[in-house]
Amino acid sequence: MVSQAILDLSKIDFTHIAVSKEEILSLNAQRDEFEQLDNLVYLNTEESCAVGVKHQKLDEFWTRGHIPGRPLMPGVLMIEMAAQLSSVIFHKKLNTEGKVFFGFAGVDKIKFRGSVEPGADYVMVAKATKFRPRIATFEVQGFVNEKMVFEGEITGIVV
Repeated sequence: MVSQAILDLSKIDFTHIAVSKEEILSLNAQRDEFEQLDNLVYLNTEESCAVGVKHQKLDEFWTRGHIPGRPLMPGVLMIEMAAQLSSVIFHKKLNTEGKVFFGFAGVDKIKFRGSVEPGADYVMVAKATKFRPRIATFEVQGFVNEKMVFEGEITGIVV
């Protein structure tokens, strides 16, 4: 059984940019192929919740080898996107200006419920379930066309 969605995506304005690509890059260290967020279209720091989007290009670096003839976004990149979105929430809530590194501490309860293919808009939702100044845990869900294709839990820690 699929979990209930964290947010009702039909109520999100996907034309609104809450956090730009440039601001994401000022907060998160990932670069080049590992930049997994184009922007955030929703951010609520009081509730520690956000919605991020990655427009999967037809020539993403993984399309050639994962899987030839039917490219699918690797699950590890879905997890990476969830971690990057969680990191942005952490930095924005604590106004760190990216001066600390908020990195992976763990993943749990990961389920893949569908695929992400080149050309898709992959939407990630994250909401903190525990939040402290050095460690936080987030419930995360990924969607394509409002269908949940990924869910789990990400824990990050200041390194």
